[in-house]
Formats: sequence, structure tokens, C-alpha cells
Amino acid sequence: MKIVVIGMGYVGIPAAALFADVDGFQVTGVQRRSERSGWKIDWLNQGKNPIGGDEPGLEELLQRVHKKGTFKVVDDYSVVKDADAVLIDVQTPTDEDHIPRYESLKEVSLTISKLIKKGALVVIESTVAPGTTEHMVRPILEKGSGMKAGEDFYLAFSYERVMVGRLLKNITDLPRIVGGINKQSTDIAMKLYANIVKAPLHPTDSLTAEVSKVVENTYRDVNIAFANEVAIACESLGVDVYRVRELVNTLPNDPSNPSTNPVRNMHFPGAGVGGHCLPKDPWLFKYGLDTYGTFKFEPKIIIDSRNLNDYMPIHTVDMLEETLKNAEKKLEGAKIVILGVAFLENSDDTRNSPSKTFFDELKKRGAEPVMHDHLVREFERPFVKELEGLFVDADAIILAVKHDIYKDLDFAAIKDSMRTPILIDGRNFYRKENIESAGFVYRGIGKPK
Repeated sequence: MKIVVIGMGYVGIPAAALFADVDGFQVTGVQRRSERSGWKIDWLNQGKNPIGGDEPGLEELLQRVHKKGTFKVVDDYSVVKDADAVLIDVQTPTDEDHIPRYESLKEVSLTISKLIKKGALVVIESTVAPGTTEHMVRPILEKGSGMKAGEDFYLAFSYERVMVGRLLKNITDLPRIVGGINKQSTDIAMKLYANIVKAPLHPTDSLTAEVSKVVENTYRDVNIAFANEVAIACESLGVDVYRVRELVNTLPNDPSNPSTNPVRNMHFPGAGVGGHCLPKDPWLFKYGLDTYGTFKFEPKIIIDSRNLNDYMPIHTVDMLEETLKNAEKKLEGAKIVILGVAFLENSDDTRNSPSKTFFDELKKRGAEPVMHDHLVREFERPFVKELEGLFVDADAIILAVKHDIYKDLDFAAIKDSMRTPILIDGRNFYRKENIESAGFVYRGIGKPK
């Protein structure tokens, strides 16, 4: 079987490599040779892993399929002509008005529409607003190919559940939702994914699968927002939200009577929510509802939760400014060190990172932010990769990301190089007493003053 995977990112690379490891499969990745991402083509064609951070098994898998000769990457879409299946894994961000930017998805759909052969399967793996597969992708593919979807070629939406740090595990070990535009499309896609997914496969229609994807991430976003709201309340009341969370979650899981199951799973609060999915999927859900819903409905809890999570970096800067004021210092002109640029610990993924908001808000208030991250290759704002000299004359530190490298910092030595020893712990990463014993003022999200 010949498979083409379009988009060599956090979804496309592990998916392509897993299929390339299946006996009898030949996989070709398609990646734009742009200034920003073109280097991935050369790396992957040498069996090298372009994804930074800790990704168990991925480097070994890429080396194996390279050695087998079953995986290569090109920048030429003509390989689609011979493909039995085409997976689309391009980014689908939202703009400042929360409207999905489908330029890449439309461009890829139009390009492959003129190349797909009869009987081929096309699968959208990129997260999209509900209704996109049926109402946007299908018409483009049908018009360009002159064929009918569901009869001459097959079309499905099957979303990824990947998370940086466990890309392979999540693809192979988590249940897979497969939604075709008709039963035959679903059945063919199910057979394809059965080659790499060990967990159950759940067939459905494309619209239900699209809704399930955005709801899955929206559910988490709403739960994080609840934890963040409780955290701010705990700060005001002078109690530790992490102790509250621990006590709330003591309710046991009792599967004997699910309808009255008392289990609680309060999430962790924090200084901001990042990543490709959580900051945008609630807006994709709303966009699909607004565009294709049969009556008007405003999802208030979902949108309020998203706005609260966006506010958390602002709340963190407010906390910093108050702490500096108590030390008779001003935020204006202060050097603030931000530890971490990625959105998740031990990763190089910067998509929708709260650190951008930290940087911009601090600059807006007249401060001089300096960001550090040893794993990240590039970012929308300036940052440094070395710790040496980072803390000299600093007025405060914001711990934004729980990179392992920050675990064993010598805060006693760091204090001696700073002007004002203040630490804002945005991730409950440090023990308050340890930081205070090093001579710092410690403040944390959800922590009493």
C-alpha cells in the first residue's frame, strides 16, 4: 500500500513513521521546502528526528524505517497520483478574531484534488470546525477531481490525540475515532488505521467525529478554567489550591453505580494554557456551530472558560507587579526573567505559548523581559538558550514552564546576582520553603501570600 502524509509536524511525522513500519507499506511525506521548515525534509531523509524534547521511541522508529527504505519526504505533490491513501496533517490555526485560517487546508485540498486516483482514500487528521470535511473539503476535492466522494474516492475525518512527549504512544495506544462521509469511507479508513492502532477503533460519521474532537479538548479547557478560577479564589482567601485539589479528589471511583459515581478530578491550575489545541478548539467548536448550526446558540460556559484561561498570564503579571510594589520596587524598568518559552515542559513546541503573553504584557507595562529556553529553535519573541548571565541584575523570575533543567537551579547563588529576589511560580514547580530559605520572596498561582 502507498500512503502519502502531507505535513511533517507533530502529527504527520509519527503517523507517517508508524505506517512506514508496517510490512508492505511505502510512505511518502510531503513538506514545503520553506525557510522555516524545509530543513525537516533533509533531516527525515537521513533518518533524523526533527522534533525536539523527549519523544520516546520516535528517533529509533525513524532510523528503522529509513534503513528499511519505506519512508521518504519530498516537496513534490505529484506522489499523490499513485497513493492509495492520503493523510492531511496541516495546521489549522485561528486568527485574532477566532476565525479558523484554512489557507493551508484549502490549498492542499485543491492541489491533491487534481492528483488523487480513483478508489483513493483521503483522511483529514487536522483539527477542524464541525462541518468542514463535508462542506468545505468535499466540494473542493469533487470539483478538482471530477469524481464523486464516497463512490469514486473516499473521504473521512479521523482525529489525532497526540501530545508532545508521548506522540507514538497516543497514536498506537489510545482509541481512534474514524468518521467517514459515508459507510464505505468509514470502513476503508477503519481498515487503514487498524494497521497501527492497538486500541479500539470507533466508527462514526465525519460530523460526529469533528464535534467529538473539539469537544474533547474543550472539555479539558473548561476544567482547567474551573481550576484556575478556584485558584484565584484561594489566593484571595489565603489557602493553598493544591491542598484543596488534593482533598476534593479524595472522592473515590465507584464503578458499581456509574450514575451516582462521586469521583472528582479537579485539574491543575497554572499561569496559562498553551498548545495547538486547547486555545483554539473551543473557538473552532463555536465557529462550526455558528456556521452550520440550524439555530442560534451561544456557548457561554465554553467561551467564558477560554477567556479566563487567556487571562491567567495577565493575572500572573498582576501578582508580580503587586509583589514588586510590596518590595518598594516598580515594574516599569524592571528586568524580569521568564523561564520557559515552550508551552509544555521538556518540549520544543511553542504553539500558543503563554510566554508570548508574558513578554508582551511586561513590555506593555514598561518592564524589560528576558526569556530563556534551551530546547526551542525559534519563537515570535526574542529569547536566549543559555543560563549564564541570565539572572544578573534581575528584579524577578517567572517560572512559566517546568523544564527539567530548572529543577536544580542554585537559587542561593542566583539571589546574589539579582537586584530583587522575587520568584513567581506559575506551575507549582518549587517548594515555597526551599525558595524562601534561599532568600527569595515566593508567590505562586493558587498559593496564599
